[in-house]
Amino acid sequence: MGVFARLTARLGRTREAIGDGISGLFRGGREIDAALFNELEELLWTSDLGPIAGELCEELKRLHRRGELKGEDDVRTHLRSQLAERLDETAEDPAQPDAGPLVVLIVGVNGSGKTTSIAKLGHRFTEQGKRVLLGAADTFRAAAADQLEVWAERNGADIVRSHKDGADPASVAFDAAKRGLEDGTDIVLVDTAGRLHTQRNLLDELEKVRRVLGKAVEGAPHETWLVLDATNGQNAVQQAKEFTSAVEVSGLVLAKLDGTARGGAVFGIRDALGLPVRYVGTGESLDDLDLFDPGAFIDAIVPGASGEGAQA
Repeated sequence: MGVFARLTARLGRTREAIGDGISGLFRGGREIDAALFNELEELLWTSDLGPIAGELCEELKRLHRRGELKGEDDVRTHLRSQLAERLDETAEDPAQPDAGPLVVLIVGVNGSGKTTSIAKLGHRFTEQGKRVLLGAADTFRAAAADQLEVWAERNGADIVRSHKDGADPASVAFDAAKRGLEDGTDIVLVDTAGRLHTQRNLLDELEKVRRVLGKAVEGAPHETWLVLDATNGQNAVQQAKEFTSAVEVSGLVLAKLDGTARGGAVFGIRDALGLPVRYVGTGESLDDLDLFDPGAFIDAIVPGASGEGAQA
């Protein structure tokens, strides 16, 4: 199943909320008027696009005044175009540094799907033929390290973890990066304990992890990815804004995108943070993680005038 087909199948709730919702507004041959634009803005807000819902509708109103919007097909076409302008180009897997492993630090709050996303990332890179090592630096939650260890054993990846409760996360991270360098590993994925932006001691700990990774491998961490739970909608946007104000982040991983009608939060997150969405999780299987493709995503939630996505 290709990315577009998978997104279309898994984003049915968001597609129903936005794509089918637009059709509902025009049911019975309804004409475009101020009331319709108000209802469209409400529809976009409830799909968690956030403040950009108003901006999108203002542009549509402007086009309507110029005579460029005649009906539903025109609204769809221009809405899709505006949404496309607000997202990055299709993401790519990160490039390997000139020397040593690529070290990726994974951060997020408790319950965001962070550890599961790491297993999916590891699976993706292993399937590409890369040697993967996992650093289980979430030493506060033994279940997280156990989960990663099970995945590593099943997929032939290496793992560095501590079996001592409350071990120093920075020490585990350092050992993982150092071992990755010595063993010729391609990618080191470092898990960290979930934390909130208000937990200053844990944020300081995270900064320590970042510092020691740089001592183990030059330039590490090369990437820091924030995992967000897409089911939180606009709450995820606020959560991310507060988190990234305290921690340097280079990209986003959106987990649980299949379990929500709030897929529109992708646009609000991108608009509020200015950070690229790297990967999206769309199911429970290890294969259900894709590089973020803005075109396929928009096609999946807002079908074009023909009722089909451009990539179908």
